[in-house]
Amino acid sequence: MAKSGTYVGIDQDTFGGMTTIGKIIRDAWVFELIPETETCSGWNAAGIDALLQKVNAEWDKYGCLVRNLPPELFARHQRIYNEAVEKARAAGWTGELETFADS
Repeated sequence: MAKSGTYVGIDQDTFGGMTTIGKIIRDAWVFELIPETETCSGWNAAGIDALLQKVNAEWDKYGCLVRNLPPELFARHQRIYNEAVEKARAAGWTGELETFADS
């Protein structure tokens, strides 16, 4: 979260959104809890936490495993995460360490 108490948006986040909040947003896109055009820019911690609770409830249905997703969700997950990794690498992310820096 930015010092203002609001999130900068996944498109402005560290290393293309390879952060904990970025993962929540990508998972929310996978489960269609929010549209893929929603960056969550300007959201406060309570909004992000509420989204996390919804994401966790969806993952619980599949044992928290990507391999358990039905084909449509699996394909969407692969597309969203493959695109994210590509963008993050272009922004300098190496994947060696998970980034948990405040945004």
